[in-house]
Amino acid sequence: MRILGIDPGLARVGYGVIDTSDGQQTMLDCGIIRTDPGYSEGERMVVIAQDLRQLIRAWRPELASVEKFFFYRSSNTIAVVQARGVVIMTLSRFGLPIVEFPPMQIKQALTGHGHADKDEVLEAVMRELNLESPPRPDDAADALAVALTGWFQR
Repeated sequence: MRILGIDPGLARVGYGVIDTSDGQQTMLDCGIIRTDPGYSEGERMVVIAQDLRQLIRAWRPELASVEKFFFYRSSNTIAVVQARGVVIMTLSRFGLPIVEFPPMQIKQALTGHGHADKDEVLEAVMRELNLESPPRPDDAADALAVALTGWFQR
């Protein structure tokens, strides 16, 4: 099964594509969709949708796994939630099944406890995908963790 993991954001949307076969998970691609802070919010949403469409067409995932937004008080909370909505809408337009996980569930799935720190999650991602070096940037590594959670929780 090919899974597209998404770590939503406005400035950067992390993505990771994994393939699961023969009991192994393999990273196919990871990176970020970056939006220009000089653009309006609407223009940034368009960039996210366009780039995500290109990723879906290129990799043809069978499942999308998206991090649920963890609410906190911040000046960009609404913009991030809106960007996440664009992600969900774009995935839905391609008819992809979507699973969603809050951060604690992702940490639990990868490390065995929901209060793991970033380094523990990163080590788990590297171990599960048999990577010699950490995926960069952090948003891409987070998206791979989301994709793996989608596989583990299927």
